[in-house]
Amino acid sequence: MTYFIDRRANAKHKSAVNRQRFLDRYRTHIKRSVEEAVNRRSITDMERGEKVSIPSRDISEPVFQHGSGGKRSIVAPGNREFTEGDRLRRPPGGEGGGAGEGAASDQGEGMDEFAFTLSREEFLDFVFDGLELPHLERKSLADLDEVKPVRAGLSKEGVPARINIVRSMREAHARRIAMRAPIRRALREAREALALEESKDPVLRNPARITELKAEIERLERRLEAVPFIDTFDLRYNNLVNQPMPSSKAVMFCIMDVSGSMTQAHKDIAKRFFLLLYLFLERSYEKVELVFVRHHTAAKEVDEEEFFYSRETGGTIVSSALTMVDEIIARRYPPGQWNLYVAQASDGDNWDDDSVTCRDLLLKSLMPRLQYYTYVEITPHAHQALWEEYETVAAEFPSRFAMRQIVEAGDIYPVFRELFKRRAAGG
Repeated sequence: MTYFIDRRANAKHKSAVNRQRFLDRYRTHIKRSVEEAVNRRSITDMERGEKVSIPSRDISEPVFQHGSGGKRSIVAPGNREFTEGDRLRRPPGGEGGGAGEGAASDQGEGMDEFAFTLSREEFLDFVFDGLELPHLERKSLADLDEVKPVRAGLSKEGVPARINIVRSMREAHARRIAMRAPIRRALREAREALALEESKDPVLRNPARITELKAEIERLERRLEAVPFIDTFDLRYNNLVNQPMPSSKAVMFCIMDVSGSMTQAHKDIAKRFFLLLYLFLERSYEKVELVFVRHHTAAKEVDEEEFFYSRETGGTIVSSALTMVDEIIARRYPPGQWNLYVAQASDGDNWDDDSVTCRDLLLKSLMPRLQYYTYVEITPHAHQALWEEYETVAAEFPSRFAMRQIVEAGDIYPVFRELFKRRAAGG
């Protein structure tokens, strides 16, 4: 088991650990407030934090206290006016001029709701909690620049930051043993010979031999001390090689209908849906590209600024956008290397038989290459012809094609969560 200890400094009078425990404990209240905030916010106000209130009754702590103990005899007074089951009339309200309920009083006390502020990061964590891109796969290694450094044994050359201290010390110890062993053996033999020579009778001693042995001992001791504790020859470094890694790169195509049948309210709902999607992808994934496509009678790939704020409009030919997405995939995003996703928002109104063309494009060309396709129809009325044709596609690809209807702004966040909720393995 691995334990992670957060040693980052906290602000004055604050504890990050205690705050996280508090957020976990009141997650239900906070998520409810976050959902309400997402539904009422404007497009340009989606990323700031949020003030959350929790009723005081829900933050009370259980208290243990000693009872009176022992045996007691209590006489409870009865009454002649009421019996069990009688219903009491509510006391009449006062005529106070305050904004609250009831009249002013010089008695009673209460407690306001507990309020605190979520930071931007905490707010977005709750907004996108439990969401993911469905069917995200690791793609092939061909022509990918994504690599990961992995351990590949040891090397005699390297930078100081990668030195393997344990292995270097082991090599140094082995070298010292190997180099000093013959010197110690010769030193031991010289000392034994000197002791033997000095133990002889003074008449039989050989002064020249004694001098020679002492000189040899001094020389061997100097050689023994000269063996270095560690040498550059002993150093070993962790060897790292760049190993190609499977890529989880993905591209999301955002298709928005800006035709004349889309009212300003419909366009605002579509923009809020795509802004949620944009924030979700930017926050949750590193290797995700976004391609923005606007269409009326003709489709056009645009940048983020033009996608959200351009006022261009016209007739409606949805197949122009699908054809453009098909061409962009063939030109820039090989399915073998990219996870392909499409999110489309429209009011469902389309030109004559173009809905049939859209269905054929999806069935024959797009869906076999896509990981997931989401279609959001923004209309309070009955479904249009495009929805009916898309139902055929959904029946053919039930796990990779999702359709939902949005009637009003309050439906955006629940629909978004339903489309991108985390699924069980194989779901």
